[in-house]
Amino acid sequence: MTDTTASLHRMARRRQAIHGWLLLSPALIMLGTFAFYPSLATLWTSLWSRGTRRRPSEFVGLENYERLFSDPTFREVAMNNLLYAGVTIPVSIILALTMALWANAKIPARAFVRTAYFTPTVLPMIAAANIWLFFYTPGFGVLDQIGGLFGAPSVNWLGQPETALWAVCIVTIWKESGFFMIFYLAALQTIPEDLREAARIEGASRWTYLRRVVLPLLMPTTIFVLVNALINSVKLIDHLFILTKGGPSDASKLILYYIWESAFAFFDAPSAAAMTVLVLIVLGLGAALQFRVLDRRTHYR
Repeated sequence: MTDTTASLHRMARRRQAIHGWLLLSPALIMLGTFAFYPSLATLWTSLWSRGTRRRPSEFVGLENYERLFSDPTFREVAMNNLLYAGVTIPVSIILALTMALWANAKIPARAFVRTAYFTPTVLPMIAAANIWLFFYTPGFGVLDQIGGLFGAPSVNWLGQPETALWAVCIVTIWKESGFFMIFYLAALQTIPEDLREAARIEGASRWTYLRRVVLPLLMPTTIFVLVNALINSVKLIDHLFILTKGGPSDASKLILYYIWESAFAFFDAPSAAAMTVLVLIVLGLGAALQFRVLDRRTHYR
């Protein structure tokens, strides 16, 4: 009986393992096909030189990475992306939280407010960029028309290095804040109303209730939004095609646009692959750091 029982237990565990792997197999196939294999292939490509018909590619190891770090254009693009991320991520999150708090409050026309906030999110990237191109056009754009009413001179927002990147940042903030607001709005609606009543009975102000109750309970959502905002900060390319094409003088060029330019305009696939690997490493480290630092302050219940 003991051997029979042990054999039945082994068979049950084997069936559970097979069942588990069958459930995981669709996700593993998708991740392997569209994530793991492309990442490994990109890493392998970055270790070879650029090949031509007369001169085939050769294994060069880390030479492409060394060349990148000595490339002034890459350093400028990296700094542009750091500034872009440092501006768009916190501003978008703060605006999203503010809009969610307002849209969740008991105000007149609340449905209209939510729709208005979310509308920029559903617009295609190209359409949104063309709308803002109409705003930024010197002499004829909405901004110059408004400024002209107060005697302000015409400004070429997208055509001068001092303002081009900031103009792109404004478009991104306008586009992403409504998207992040949806997650905060959904999280706010899961907070029990009893907590608000208890805080009111205890004499807590609105600011104290927000800081001590609401924000800690929103930390899981904040981590999710932070990771998505970090990913979005290095994948912008649609707006740049319409607004600036990375100019003027690379002042608004970001990393993904530079990767595309290296791979498909200059046909330098190894350099593009090296930059892609660096982006993946930075994103992975950034996400791990966010989870490690913020997870200690996160309340999941």
